[in-house]
Amino acid sequence: MHIIKVKDYTEMSRYAAQHVIKTIEDHDEPVLGLATGSTPEGMYNYLIEAYQKQKVSFENVTTFNLDEYIGVPATDENSYHYFMEHQLFKHIDVDPNHTHLPDGNTDDPQKECLDYEKALEDAGNIDLQVLGLGLNGHIGFNEPGTPFSSRTHVIELDESTRKANARFFDRKEDVPTHAITMGIDSIMDSKEIILMVSGEKKKEAVKQLVDGDISESFPASVLKKHPNVTLIVDHPAAELID
Repeated sequence: MHIIKVKDYTEMSRYAAQHVIKTIEDHDEPVLGLATGSTPEGMYNYLIEAYQKQKVSFENVTTFNLDEYIGVPATDENSYHYFMEHQLFKHIDVDPNHTHLPDGNTDDPQKECLDYEKALEDAGNIDLQVLGLGLNGHIGFNEPGTPFSSRTHVIELDESTRKANARFFDRKEDVPTHAITMGIDSIMDSKEIILMVSGEKKKEAVKQLVDGDISESFPASVLKKHPNVTLIVDHPAAELID
C-alpha cells in the first residue's frame, strides 16, 4: 500500500481528482468505481471544475457506485442515486446509460445483486475504484465480519454506520437498516484503488489499517493484499502513523 500524506481535506480532494483524470486520460473507455458520502464531495467538485475548464471529458467513461440503501427510491434526496446525480453526474458530460448504481427499491434485492455483479463483469471490471474508510473499517457497506470472498450482496448496516449516517436524515430511525453493496472480492477485482481518509476522527481507523492485522473484523485491512492501492490521508487522520 502506497501512502500519500497531504495537508488537509482540500489537498486530498485535489490529489484524488488528479488521479481520476489521469485514469481517464490513460484509457479509451475507462471504468470508474465511485463512492458517496462527505469524503468524495471535494473530489467531485474538482472534477466538475476540470470538466468546465475543458481539461477532461467523461464522454467515454462508465461508472459503478459501491452501494445503495434498500427501500429508498432513487428520487429520494437521501438515496445515493440522488447524491450522485446532484454532486457529479448532472454537471458533466457522462452518458446516463453508462452510470450504474444498485437499485435499492427493487422487489428482488438478491436478483439485483446478481445483475449488478454481471454488469461489473461485462464492463471488464473497474480501472480505478475510489473508496472512503468507515470508522469501523468498512469499505462500501461491507461491515466488520463480511467475508473477504463476498461479491455484491445485501448487508445489514452496523449500528455505528447508521449512527454516522444519521446526520443526513431527519431522524435516526429514518436511516435504512439494509443496503446493497459491492462485495469485498468485487472491490478487490479493481485494477487500481485509491482510499481517501480525512479528519481527526478517522485517525484510529487509519492506524488500525496501517499497523493492524489483516482481518475480516476490519474489512479495509484486505486492501493490503491488493497490488495497487494508494492511501491518500490528510495530516489529522494520519496523526498516529509514521
